[in-house]
Amino acid sequence: MTDTSPHIQASHSNPAEQFHETVPLTAEHLLTNRRPEPTGGWRRLIWQLSGGRIVPAESAAEVERRTLIAQAQTPVASGHHRIAVMSLKGGVGKTTTTVALGNTLASLRGDRVIAIDANPDRGTLGLKVKSETAATIRTLLAEAPHILRYADARAFTSQSPARLEVLASDTDPAVSEAFNADDYRTVAGLIERYYSICITDCGTGLLHGAMGATLELADQIVLVSLVAVDGASSAAATLDWLTAHGHADLVRNAIVVLNAVEPKSDVDLNLLERHFSSRCRAVIRIPYDPHLKEGAEVDLIRLRPTTRGAYLRLAAAAGQAFGQRPDRSH
Repeated sequence: MTDTSPHIQASHSNPAEQFHETVPLTAEHLLTNRRPEPTGGWRRLIWQLSGGRIVPAESAAEVERRTLIAQAQTPVASGHHRIAVMSLKGGVGKTTTTVALGNTLASLRGDRVIAIDANPDRGTLGLKVKSETAATIRTLLAEAPHILRYADARAFTSQSPARLEVLASDTDPAVSEAFNADDYRTVAGLIERYYSICITDCGTGLLHGAMGATLELADQIVLVSLVAVDGASSAAATLDWLTAHGHADLVRNAIVVLNAVEPKSDVDLNLLERHFSSRCRAVIRIPYDPHLKEGAEVDLIRLRPTTRGAYLRLAAAAGQAFGQRPDRSH
């Protein structure tokens, strides 16, 4: 005689359904050696004392960090992505932002990241990494017809410990003044062949020769400002100018960097952030850091943890646009 009582039927159905819903059958969940190793704190201590058998749950901060890293590692859907780092006002940390963003992306990604100096006067991008060559963007232009492979292009760049390559500008302002829109397009075309991401350190003028081509080719912009009334006004004016000159799409997709933020300030930082958040895609605060104040080579290891975290958020914000395929038909 067959027993069809309800409790026997339940024992064969509900637990299995519950298990299927609550525990995904993935390698990360089933294989203990696939679980991420704790990087520090009490979680790592427990992991070490248990011989790696116990992996406590990740904290909210660790989950956020993994999410940010994944965003920064987003594959470039179009094959090449151009970021223009801008500021109307000098001395706000535009070049430092260029290198720190580039270093962060290069340290996390497996593809090639390059920063180029498009300042019409003497740029300082080349001072932010240890020089490996005397070549400049001008010498690369002169040899453009002979650059047929990555190794040829690499001869003109210097590389940071984080794997960011830098193409420096001329140190003679009279020479670098000749760098115009056509020159930039030529360089950009070469860079596109061998690098996935190009970060351009722009000059402070919106009307100089190379800027028109820089904006025309840019996939997104990073606008740098200090937390000060004049700096914020200049940044807002830059957004106004871009909108009025056919670049409203760049403004909507822009990232505003509030740089060298002090622990205490008379400026209403929240109000400043709300203003730019209403106009742009993201606003990132970068705290003041003594290492960056030196004005020399930018080394991620020497940054304070909070500063490294801020640049990771900047890299993640930039990475959110890597998966898009921009329409360059215009």
